[in-house]
Amino acid sequence: MSANLKKHLGTLSKRGPHRVLVGDLSYAGLEGKVYTPAEGKGLPAVAFAHDWTKNVKDYHATLRHLASWGIVVVAPDTETGAFANHRNLAADVESALQIATGVKMGAGKISVSPSKLGIVGHGMGGGVATLAAVDNSKVRAVAALYPADTSPSAIQAARAVKARGLIIGSGQDDIFRAGNPSKLANAWAGPVAYREIAKGTQSGFSEDKFFKLALGSGFFQGTEVETARGLVTGFLLSQLAGESKYDDFAAADASAKGVESFTGEALAKRAGFERD
Repeated sequence: MSANLKKHLGTLSKRGPHRVLVGDLSYAGLEGKVYTPAEGKGLPAVAFAHDWTKNVKDYHATLRHLASWGIVVVAPDTETGAFANHRNLAADVESALQIATGVKMGAGKISVSPSKLGIVGHGMGGGVATLAAVDNSKVRAVAALYPADTSPSAIQAARAVKARGLIIGSGQDDIFRAGNPSKLANAWAGPVAYREIAKGTQSGFSEDKFFKLALGSGFFQGTEVETARGLVTGFLLSQLAGESKYDDFAAADASAKGVESFTGEALAKRAGFERD
């Protein structure tokens, strides 16, 4: 019987119980932001990688959301131009994780456990998150939302990623889609869950409403974004914080209203070829 996310997804899609603090990474030598719960010791932490031409401010609510559930988020605000260097952003993601574990935060009231580290990325950042996880034994979990193609290839890199993965794709055609999330999931070396959100799209996840209006690409997808946040939050709480009640969020075959998972031959077919 497949895992059902219904019990917790609605709760995890909403803001969590922790008050959130926001600070700058620049004090540690990296342009970007840090979002933390107001206090906590031995916390899980993730580095967040943004989509092409996006900035950290385009994800403010999402990053606050993760912190409100007790997860420290470090988000490099680099490689934001049209000619982003994917290798450089991956290196900055790794540096951000080092900062999270090595620098005192919140006047000493916040500390991160070096054994509870992950990476989250959207679009281009989803591919970059994959690149950053290669040969990085400290990374225990990777969540890629609507991952886009990168150079070097994230799909090739996925064949060497042992960390548990959560890949989120779109359940509908997205004219702005810049990658193949199902193909990335199919290539993943470690345990992986691939889910599609029925009406979610790569272009709908970020919070830059004015850009979307100017481009004519539609409004911010509130319901679908909340669902994606809930899926990622549950996955991270299970895999990094060790909260077993959320283990279904890492299960390959989990489902919920508007969320469908694909495994095995169904995933290979979704990716465009049959599994060997």
